Amino acid sequence: MIEHVTTVVIGAGHAGLAASHFLSEASLDHVVLERGEVANSWRRERWDSLRLLTPNWQCRLLGFGYDGPDPDGYLTSGDVVDFVERFASAVRAPVRTGTNVTSLARVDDGYRVVTDRGELRARTVVIASGACNRPSVPALHEAVPSSVEQLTPFDYRSPSKLAEGGVLVVGASATGVQLAAEIARSGRPVTLSVGEHVRLPRLYRGRDVLWWMDASGVWDQRYDEVDDLVRARRLPSPQLVGTPERSTLDLNALADLGVRLVGRWAMLRDGTALFSGGLRNVFSLADLKMARLLGTFDEWALTAGVTDVGDPERFAPTRVPDKTQLQLDLRGGEIRTIVWATGFRPDYSWLDVPVVDSKGHLRHAGGVLELPGLYALGLPVLRRRKSTFIHGIEDDARHVIGHLALHLAG
Repeated sequence: MIEHVTTVVIGAGHAGLAASHFLSEASLDHVVLERGEVANSWRRERWDSLRLLTPNWQCRLLGFGYDGPDPDGYLTSGDVVDFVERFASAVRAPVRTGTNVTSLARVDDGYRVVTDRGELRARTVVIASGACNRPSVPALHEAVPSSVEQLTPFDYRSPSKLAEGGVLVVGASATGVQLAAEIARSGRPVTLSVGEHVRLPRLYRGRDVLWWMDASGVWDQRYDEVDDLVRARRLPSPQLVGTPERSTLDLNALADLGVRLVGRWAMLRDGTALFSGGLRNVFSLADLKMARLLGTFDEWALTAGVTDVGDPERFAPTRVPDKTQLQLDLRGGEIRTIVWATGFRPDYSWLDVPVVDSKGHLRHAGGVLELPGLYALGLPVLRRRKSTFIHGIEDDARHVIGHLALHLAG
């Protein structure tokens, strides 16, 4: 039996639940389909020590926010699950857990949504399944010697689960630097392969750097105001970590922990990893971009008359190793584990509609896809630079569901 509903929302993370809120507000009947449980990725696909990059006071969604004793702290994975679950209950979202969507196809009057628990027909669909469904691992991993264990952030849980011996972490985004630091503190030798990265201090002029992103309006920049939107949507997450000490975790901090820094992993030849040179240029570019951003904050504070912050700061440049290692023999036993912190990608293998580009990403304009009645939420810079953050979804969801309602109204 085929079930008919006006709107199907796919995914019960914070993005899908925000969509549900606005659909209910517009009196549009809908269901939210979730392959696992509410906030499933936070339950199943995070390492043990992970905390949000955003401070607790920024965990706000449609009037529902953090009300605990540590507003300047950072939520654990379990805390995020609790937060999202409580939000789902508060908005009375019609979530169906354990329902995996296997196909989405166009039909004359809308869309056919096939799940492992039956089929639905909907006039409109909101894809809120996330941008990080699968780890993005380069093809050269196939030639890594079998003696070396390979993990992704989905597999990694804690240093105690790793084999004794050296670890090569590939990628210097937030994930890469956090894992490199945690593993180094366990006493294992760590090598970090560094490519393009975004350097930020945890605190700037006495405030969390993400306070500056929020207050100065940088995070509110719209997708149609960004010079290079494709690049903006592909940028790695900034080198930040949420700790009680509110400490900065950049490449200098890692070097102080004894982490060996090498260049981008360029190729693998006869069991030997070959790294690109030019670390100095890579470091200088990241330092320059950070300095420009901090200068933007300073200018805003001066113009806005903000006086309850510290004086402008500048940070020491990233230190280049005295001797840059360009190759590493993976057969000699020095490296026992590789952790691929090389990003994530969405999984749209279930989409039977032509809305995915050659890179596997949805083609959309601010969350509105090319096919009528089809929408997306929860993707990087979907409508604003803050789109993927919990506090950033409200404006996006309001606009996207508003467009959906107008579409239904003809």
